[in-house]
Formats: sequence, structure tokens, C-alpha cells
Amino acid sequence: MTPSTAATVAAGASVATAAEQAAALSPVVAVKSGSGDSEEGEEVNLFTDPSHVAADSKKPCLDDFSMLRVLGKGSYGKVVLVRKKSTQVLYAMKVLKKGDVVRKRQVERTKIERRVLGHIDHPFLMKLHFAFQTGNKLYLVLDYCPGGELFFHLSRYKRFPEGVVRFYAAQLVCALKHLHDGGIIYRDIKPENILLDAEGHVKLGDFGLAKDNVTEAAFGAHSVCGTPEYMAPEVINKAGHGTAVDWWGLGMLMYEMLTGLPPWYTKDRQKLFERLRGAPLIMPKGISPPAASIIQGLLTRNPAKRLGALGGQQIMGHEFFRGLDWDALLSKRIPAPLNPCRSHGPGSESTHNFDPQFTRLPIDTVAQPGAVAALGSPGGDLNFDGFTYDDPCALYAGGAMRT
Repeated sequence: MTPSTAATVAAGASVATAAEQAAALSPVVAVKSGSGDSEEGEEVNLFTDPSHVAADSKKPCLDDFSMLRVLGKGSYGKVVLVRKKSTQVLYAMKVLKKGDVVRKRQVERTKIERRVLGHIDHPFLMKLHFAFQTGNKLYLVLDYCPGGELFFHLSRYKRFPEGVVRFYAAQLVCALKHLHDGGIIYRDIKPENILLDAEGHVKLGDFGLAKDNVTEAAFGAHSVCGTPEYMAPEVINKAGHGTAVDWWGLGMLMYEMLTGLPPWYTKDRQKLFERLRGAPLIMPKGISPPAASIIQGLLTRNPAKRLGALGGQQIMGHEFFRGLDWDALLSKRIPAPLNPCRSHGPGSESTHNFDPQFTRLPIDTVAQPGAVAALGSPGGDLNFDGFTYDDPCALYAGGAMRT
């Protein structure tokens, strides 16, 4: 598990009511790789242009939160369930070790992640509420999604009906379109990075591979990065890539949700890349013509001709989404097909939708409130300027932020 831990146009001729949408969606019955982009230099002194910092003199710190349970663990640190003491609101706190960030040449990536998180605000994207640092760690306080990872539920159900795939794919189209409209590419679409909120709606999380200032479909970024099973051909071929790389990822995800595995899957890395570059796409029996059509369009190897190369509205207009009320979807008036938190009330600390291999881990390795790293310790003498972030809504809304 990677630590993390989510403007529309109506498509088709008819517009259904929210209730009709819910019925049509057929509810389910009860390694990151690569280094920073070559054009971006590594640096230690980050975030020299602080944004969204509230005027209040009291900055967020570790003492503001109660540490409850580990949600996930990766190569740079952990994601911990925390409760803000002053409001009793639950959050997911991503903890990064400064020393590891520097040693593994992820400084620029961390800078971009913090910058992107500080500027996005969308119903289906993970929101940053606070960011701060201690002597040797960085802390990102994000939405807590008690529904867990989509990967967790797909592993349990093995595959989803088309109506369920349509719901999740549509919410992801909205999220990715919002990012692309802001010049941001995501670059790591996979079930592990898609979380579900308390009502089962999508939250796209983990922006560790995101890149900003990219507006073209086929160029603007150069890194060979992502999770191998989901990499687009232009990334593998080091041909440069742009926004269309995310639509390839959506096609891979939709295929996996329908069948249980991404297309061309093999554990042999060399064979995997060969297949991703040129093997024919085989659609299993039982997949409807509209579903097969949109997946084939998204998995077009030429990014300039890929479905979505002309923008997210091109995908929203596909027949697979015919009749979908995009406004109702965006405002969450269409009930989610999975309700993973139905047996737990608001504010519950239950982590039943997260893998026990993580939730059983001790949290005592995460820096405790008041801890200060000694100078000279790994990462202990690094100051990440401008990292601190206070979300004014979270700071001043008080109980209004409770969910």
C-alpha cells in the first residue's frame, strides 16, 4: 500500500432522476518507480512560496492530534488515523521521513505533492487540511476515508457489475478532468489509490507522482514513473507524456474492475512491458459493447488519438455514460453502489475497511507530540520552508467540519 493512507456536462440524450440513476447502477449485493522529472532540479529548501496559510499565529502541530491507528505503510513512512482534539474530527495523517525523502531523491516529488494538495478542492479528490513538520518528519493531514481502498473491496468481490464500474469510472472522470483543467496530471491510477468516503463515494488520493504545469495530451512530462502494471506505452517508451496518460490508467482500471485483473497482466516485468507496448487487447465475453468500446478507446496506444485526448468531456459523452446525470453525480445525489460504513455511525474509529496487516502495526514509531529531532540525525537538520498549511475552513468552521 502506498501511504495515503478523491465542471461537468450531461452526456446522452436523456437525463435520469437520482433514483433512476441509482437503479441503473446495479449496486453490488451485500510499486512506485522512477525518479524526478529530468527538467526539475533536486533541492532541500522546499516550498519557498507558501500558499493558503491562515493569518492566525497558531500553526498546526502534532500536539493538536490524537494518534489512533495505522492505516497504511510505505517506503517513506506511514498513514495514521488521527483525531483533532479541538474539533473531534477524524483525519488521515500522512507522515514522511525527511531523511528518506532526501536520500531517495523524492524532494521535488514531495514539493509538487504539497503544492498540488494545497490548491485542489473537489468532491472526488483528497483534500489537504493541514501540513506541518517536526525536526525530521513532514505531516500532511488529509481527508479520512473510512470506506477504505477500492482495492480492498475489489479483492473481496473479485469483479464488479458494469453499473458499479460506471459509477466509479464517472466519478474518476470528474476528478481527473478537474485536475487536467488545472494543468495537473495524476500518473498513478490504480485501485490502491482510490478511496471511498463514509457514503461510498470516490476520493482519489496519493499525489506523490502528480505533476503540475502540464496541459497537453501527449507531452509536458518525461519521467518513467508509475506502477508497472498500469503504465502507459508512452511512459515505458520514454516518449514524453501528458494528460492522456491518466485516461490510459482509467481504461486499465475499468478493465480490472470488470474482470478482476488489469489487461496484459504477468509477473514477468519484461513480458509485461512488451505486452503493454503492443499486445492485442482481448475483451472477455460478457462485457457489453459500450463498455468494450470505451475501454478500447481509453487503451489506444497513440496518446494523441486516445479517448480523452480532446479533454474529459469527450469521455463524458461516450455511450457508456448515456443517460447519466453528471450534475447529480457531482453533488453526490446518486447513492453509491457500495456502502462500506453502513453499520458504523459518524465519527466511528472503526478501521474494518482497511487491511489488518497495517491496522495492527504499532504507531509508536511515528514521532510523538512534542518530539524534536536532534541536529545531525537523518533529516533532522532540514527545514522545509513554506510547508505549513492551515485550511481556513478546518480552522474556523469548528463543528461544521464534522462528518
